[in-house]
Amino acid sequence: MASEASIPSELADRYAVALYDLAQPANALDAVAEDLIALKAAAAESAEFRHLLSNPLIPRDKKTAGAVAVAQRYETSPITHRFVGTIGRFGRLSALVQIIDAFANLLARRRGELVADVISAKPLNDSQRQTIERTLTGSAGRNVRLNLKVDPRLLGGLQVKLGSRLVDASLATKLQRLRLAMKGSA
Repeated sequence: MASEASIPSELADRYAVALYDLAQPANALDAVAEDLIALKAAAAESAEFRHLLSNPLIPRDKKTAGAVAVAQRYETSPITHRFVGTIGRFGRLSALVQIIDAFANLLARRRGELVADVISAKPLNDSQRQTIERTLTGSAGRNVRLNLKVDPRLLGGLQVKLGSRLVDASLATKLQRLRLAMKGSA
């Protein structure tokens, strides 16, 4: 039986390419991308959905049926709906978020966009997201797509990674620097 654990990024990339190859000829790339954003948000917001995706003790057929039901609830396109069922049958639902991220990165690359990983202590509202997007687009000189993540350990502020550059303006890092500075002066 295939492992239900997180899959290597190369495998997530292969699933993403397969989904892209299904959606592109059907002119459904934008619809599939929106579906995947909704499913990723569902996984972030619902502990029950995360449990369903990650628990190896849930039988594969029940896990697949549950994930497909969530996809139906979000009124996903037929391509996305079938894709969720397929990765469920292959025991890859635990990697759904990885596959979603790989698809988003592939789509951005093929559209000539840059992808910025933005980690915040709490979810960003639309205004904050748009401000960050405009700022990064202005500094990069081309369109930037945000890959948003939440990590409460940051306490506040942001960490932004664009290409090889990392800007860490998190409260946790500032407190760590202050702690180190105080140790050095003692």
